[in-house]
Order: sequence, then structure tokens, then C-alpha cells
Amino acid sequence: MTYLNIDETELIGAKAIDTAREIAGQPELWVAIYNQVISERVEIKDFLDEISKDVEKIVLTGAGTSAYIGYSLEGALQRKKEITTISVATTHLVSHPQDYFEPTVPTLMVSFARSGNSPESVASVDLADKYCENCYHLIITCNPDGSLAKHSFKNTSYVFVLPEEANDKSLAMTGSYSGMLLSVLLMNDIDNIEFQKSTIDKLKQYGNTVLTKYLETIKEVASLPFERTVFLGSGPQYGTAMESHLKLQELSDGQVICKNDSYLGFRHGPKAVVNEKTLLVYYFSNRKDVFLYEKDLVEAMDEGKKPLFQIGISETSLYNLDLDKSIVLSEGDKAIDEAYLSVCNILVGQLLGFFKSLDLGLNPDSPSLSGAISRVVKGVTIY
Repeated sequence: MTYLNIDETELIGAKAIDTAREIAGQPELWVAIYNQVISERVEIKDFLDEISKDVEKIVLTGAGTSAYIGYSLEGALQRKKEITTISVATTHLVSHPQDYFEPTVPTLMVSFARSGNSPESVASVDLADKYCENCYHLIITCNPDGSLAKHSFKNTSYVFVLPEEANDKSLAMTGSYSGMLLSVLLMNDIDNIEFQKSTIDKLKQYGNTVLTKYLETIKEVASLPFERTVFLGSGPQYGTAMESHLKLQELSDGQVICKNDSYLGFRHGPKAVVNEKTLLVYYFSNRKDVFLYEKDLVEAMDEGKKPLFQIGISETSLYNLDLDKSIVLSEGDKAIDEAYLSVCNILVGQLLGFFKSLDLGLNPDSPSLSGAISRVVKGVTIY
């Protein structure tokens, strides 16, 4: 058995088997999640219909990786629901709840959590109920036995537990991240869920394209002697850039310092980080109006210090941009909604982190040599 073109025995010896299996299994996981949302669609729809008459604000939250999911979702939810939608990490909510909850504004809080056992997870739910007179809860988690899944909620709530294979065993969140993101994208269009089957099929195809056609390309890029990496993304892909930054940084145990930004934001000072040991990773939008801004930034990289290497990921042709490597997901025209690209694009960041971890002689399943980071955060006291 092989995962990511590496024999299972070798992966076990390198303490990389869980991470490799979980990254490689995501295209099939996405299909399983779609089928589960289909099976629960009546209950999900009933919950959303019941609270829709009251909700005036949506808060998307989580800690670490789980917090970044909201940045890929907030635009899609706000357009569909026509309700103000914000992404706020639980790590902000716990210390400053009064800054995000409005007492008289009925709110839906969507909580993302792989284990549901992080101290901030349950604390944020309790604080939401304390500072908001009428707060509803949608829990998206991978662990049916976690504190969040078993929490007693004051108001109407719904707990969606992803398929078992989404509950990553490795330190780095991979399938859990893309799976929780996909779950809410599907719920956002629950009335038309049957028509999303073609999108899921396309996502699976795109994921397998990255995992097969471009696997060796990404492995070669990961072997380059970069010490810094910058991930850029617009709109939903900004969340992908954020999560990719964390994935490579934690899987390299901090030996690679990472940054994320939007294309336009990168011009306002952060571009100074680029030097001859910097890898630049571009997540491109499939919207032509957005791509114009992204293309301008790439062309502007000719000015100033040159990066070591530049790689871009796009659904369709990159229009002859001057990049060192390109990953193109489809040979046809744009096929899926911009937000759904975030589900499959994250594979690139995950693979860069995985292969860089091996390249540095680390163990991807537990890359932290000092124990500074762990699967479930420790040492947090809730006051």
C-alpha cells in the first residue's frame, strides 16, 4: 500500500503514515461528507428554517486551523443568507466577548472544532449565551465524544459530526479542515443540495489531479532551500492562504517562517519580506475581475528583491504568467463556485508542509521536537 507515492512501510518508519493517509484520503472524504449532508438534509433544513426568522448576524469561529475556515466561508454565507457574517477566532472571543456579541441582536454562532475539546471551544459557546440574549448554535465537529458535541445548549442548536475518517489522528489538521469547510458550503445551499453533486464530482477530480499529476512537482518545490514562504489569496482563497501558512510552519516545526496576505494587501509593506530564500505561493481566483488584481501583483514582483521560486494554483489557464511552476486543475472553462476551490486548493499547502517536513528530517505526524505544539492545545486557563 502506498500513500502520496510512498510505501506504507517507509511512512510508518518516518512517523508520517497518518498525515500521508489523511491528505491522500480527502477526495473520497468529500464524497462521504456530501452523502452525509444529504442523509441529514431534512434535519439541517428544519434547523436553518426555524432560526432564519430570527437571526440577524452570523459569527464563524474556531481556534487555530478551525478559525481559518470562516474566512473562506463568510462571503458565500453573507451573499446567500443576506445576513451580516463575520469570522472571529475563539481565541479572540474568550478574552473580548463584549466586542463581538451584541446583546439584542439574535445571532447564529457556527463553531468549527476537530476534537471539540480545546478549552476555548466550550468557553466561547458559554460566553455567546452570556453576552447575547438569543444565540443559536451550529456545531461542526469531527469528534462525537468531544466536549462541544456533548454540550448542553441554552437555545436551539444543531450538531453535525463529520464521518469518522475526518477526525485526523495526526497533529496537523488536513481532512478535518477541508471537510468542515465543505460541510457548511453544502449546508449554505441545503435547498438545492442534490444539484451540488456535480460540484463534488469536480472537487474530487481536482483533488486527484493535485495528488497525482502535480504530486512530484510539489515534492520538488518542497525540497528547495527556502527559509520563508508567503501564501497569497483573495476572497475565499485568503482563508486558504492563512491555513497554508500555518500548515507549512507547523509541519516544518517553525524552521520555515510563513506569512499570508491578500494580493492587494501584500503591496502595503509586507512585500518587504521577500528575499532570495523566499517561496511565493499564489492561490488564484477563478473570477476574471478578481484575477486582474492578482495578475498585476505577480507582474509587480519583478520590481525589488526576487524570490527564490514562485508557484501558482489556478482552476484554468494562467494566461502565460511568468511563474516557475503552475498547477492547473482543469483543462476546460470555470466549472465551480469560487468558494468551493478553497476545499481542494488547500491540498497544495498541506503537501508542501508534508514534504518539507520529511525533507528536514522531521516526523510529519508529530513534527514538534520540543513539544511546543500538540494535537489539542494545552495550558489554557479559562477565567
